[in-house]
Amino acid sequence: MADARVKIAKDKAELVKSLRAEGADDTTKPFQTYAEVLVFAAALGAKRDRREPFGEFSKKDPDPIPYDVFRKYDKVVKLLAVVATKNPRVLADNDEAEESRIKIFEEYANAGLEIMDSALAGSVDHLERILLFLSESKEIDKQASSEFDLRSFLDF
Repeated sequence: MADARVKIAKDKAELVKSLRAEGADDTTKPFQTYAEVLVFAAALGAKRDRREPFGEFSKKDPDPIPYDVFRKYDKVVKLLAVVATKNPRVLADNDEAEESRIKIFEEYANAGLEIMDSALAGSVDHLERILLFLSESKEIDKQASSEFDLRSFLDF
């Protein structure tokens, strides 16, 4: 495959940097790598069913990340692409399919970063705010699933 890279929207670069730990001993930031930030953001964007294309991307700090860094998250990237396109051909082993998967991943990540940006606005401790944000989301999901639904009695 070509030298594929995952890009970060220029307007989200500072947020991404603020979420990544400065070193292994830094326990004040929620993520150890830029890849972890983007995977979390993409999952959040997908959960909210939001994709946001972006025009200009960050060229320095953080610069585009080689896709090889995301290989351990390859299943997540592929799953998001299949869900978005509803077409298994996006899983093909060629440059065009890989570019498509990366673009979809970038758009979900950009949307997730937008959601995180508004949730973290004014926050000093991003880690604490993200944990609060996640627990609130879990509670909302739990309430929604506990509501009475007649469809549960139907045989499919």
